[in-house]
Amino acid sequence: MEKQSVYRGKVIRELYFSNTISCAELSEKIHRSLPLTTRILDELIQEGWVEEKGYAPSTGGRRPLTYSLRKDVVYLVAVSMDQFVTRVAVMDMHNNTVSGPFRFDLPLAKNAQALSILIEKINEVVAGSGIAKSKIAGVGIGMPGFVDVRKGINHSYFENKGHSLTRLMTDKTGLPVFIENDSSLVALAELRFGAARKAKDAMILNIGWGTGLGMVLNGELYRGHNGLAGEFSHIPVFNNGKLCSCGKRGCLETESSLRVVVEKARKAVTSGTVSHMKEEDLMAGLEQASAVLIAAAQEGDQLAIRLLSEAGYNIGRGVAILIHLLNPQEIILSGRGALAGKMLLAPIQQAINEHCIPKLATHTVLETSSMGFHAELIGAAALVMVHYHHRKETVVVDATE
Repeated sequence: MEKQSVYRGKVIRELYFSNTISCAELSEKIHRSLPLTTRILDELIQEGWVEEKGYAPSTGGRRPLTYSLRKDVVYLVAVSMDQFVTRVAVMDMHNNTVSGPFRFDLPLAKNAQALSILIEKINEVVAGSGIAKSKIAGVGIGMPGFVDVRKGINHSYFENKGHSLTRLMTDKTGLPVFIENDSSLVALAELRFGAARKAKDAMILNIGWGTGLGMVLNGELYRGHNGLAGEFSHIPVFNNGKLCSCGKRGCLETESSLRVVVEKARKAVTSGTVSHMKEEDLMAGLEQASAVLIAAAQEGDQLAIRLLSEAGYNIGRGVAILIHLLNPQEIILSGRGALAGKMLLAPIQQAINEHCIPKLATHTVLETSSMGFHAELIGAAALVMVHYHHRKETVVVDATE
């Protein structure tokens, strides 16, 4: 005998990730019989979880009826973090933001109060949303650093004396909490809802204060032996002697991150280089300074274009290594830096042309994510649904179904 509630959870997860789907497709995805899948769908419709969305487009035979989750049946708390700024939003089942995102400065390095502040802010957002906790499925958090998902530990930030962050935060918020590396969640968002949805093998670059990497291999998110794969920022590419945030020298990050680009812009403008960018704007926080720089490049500022092009070319040198190693179908630019769009695509492609064996690079598509900076929030919401188990009274069904 098996518990039907397990399959209810699977059906709800697949409806969330598929948006609209037919009963036959659901049956195939959850690997259960069509009668059982139909029964679960009927129950969920009666309970107000699922609604009919009309018939699918014709493919030559009878058009199947499609189904979708009602957007307001349950909600997700999504947390997107980088080394300096955190955003928190409450999202519905269609990935619409219903509260937030609320942005606040939260430096992580050497900040003993970071964890308690994060918990406090999450609780504030949940309380302010007016949504009962019983209607919130959980909290998904994307954070920088070496994240051990199984142990619930971030080895780079949030010192908790080796104890599980997820357990502590679940206790303090009263909600299930799940954590993951920020770049892995960007990749999850692209895999489930974005540019990598139809790709079997894709490399998703999370361009921000570092240059993160999420990997989709054989249609699945790849995390490596103990979940720490994808430290693209720290491959040793340069002999520049520059100290990286990881403590090593010459890492890709030292010549490619938005933080480095902003620092170069500050230095250039301060020394008198002609630019429409104002020194006081660049000397503001990194978030504002990077927005000013990207906007200036889009408006034709030569200094901003040159600096972003240099960073793009350096990213492309790293991408050439990925192509040689993994032969991906797609390279997708996502995250904060994707806002620069076309400013990065051309120099990255130039570096690929110069450093890649043509036979390898010819069939790799380079593109920019349409999600951009919103990708991590969507990935954080999706993380909750990856682990979702429908809370309902158990109904026992025959195991042979």
